[in-house]
Amino acid sequence: MISLLSRKPKVPVAPNHDSPTESSVSPLAPDPAVAMPHQPAAQIPRQATSKPPGSSPKPSSQKASSAQAQIPPLPAPPIIALSHVSKTYANGAPALLDINLTLHKGDFLFITGPSGAGKSTLLKLLNGQEQPTAGTILINGQPIGHLQGNRLAMLRRRIGVVFQDYKLIPRRTVAENVAFVLHAQGYSRKEIDRRLPVTLKMVGLENKADRFPSQLSGGEQQRASIARAVVGTPPLLLADEPTGNLDSDNARQVINILRKLNSIGITVIVTTHNEQMVRSLTYPVVQIRNHRLYDVRYQ
Repeated sequence: MISLLSRKPKVPVAPNHDSPTESSVSPLAPDPAVAMPHQPAAQIPRQATSKPPGSSPKPSSQKASSAQAQIPPLPAPPIIALSHVSKTYANGAPALLDINLTLHKGDFLFITGPSGAGKSTLLKLLNGQEQPTAGTILINGQPIGHLQGNRLAMLRRRIGVVFQDYKLIPRRTVAENVAFVLHAQGYSRKEIDRRLPVTLKMVGLENKADRFPSQLSGGEQQRASIARAVVGTPPLLLADEPTGNLDSDNARQVINILRKLNSIGITVIVTTHNEQMVRSLTYPVVQIRNHRLYDVRYQ
């Protein structure tokens, strides 16, 4: 479930589309078990039975455990929660004003808006590359606004990022570019060899593992960038204008890969100015306009 809080000014909202169902130390790592407050076990009526003289009653711990096991678990915190977040540049110019946004595990969200509206800045705030001037950013219930050093590095390991300009290493093959992330995170050679072919197959590049970026089309380079972003199985994927440099066919392939990743539980956020593509899909859409975030529904 995706929600915007305290939006102002308010804008008209068209009919709503269905949104998908609801992802240091790493702030994205699963939270430790929350201690439940003690509740007395439900009293289970005992049937009247005849017992031999001198027999003692059996322990009731199993019944108590069974009764307490029926208590529903506490809901997981949102994977992303922004509360009254603002960002001002060093020269005093506002980038974002009073942003409120909540996403749960498995959500898929499009962020639209003109160039320079602040879409990339918002993703940088979520990735810890930028710090907010005001407000609070929580990732899986953990504040990240002022993370530094190892804690910031651990956060970024759990967030995949796809860039508009690919950012592949020119002198490394597709396989080497994708495996580079796993090497940096300390994965064993055996684990890298296990993950690599599966990931390349998912993006349709299993037959081009030995190609260099200059030998790939723009669409293939972007798919290699996606493979690199998700080979470490992050629960959150941020895609910054991933179709901005692609033709319609390649753009469709990239979006289909992102949808496939979302179908296996990865939370996906995509920034784009391609409103035609967004209109053709049924995912929730927000728009950054005049530095503020607005809920949008296309008819």
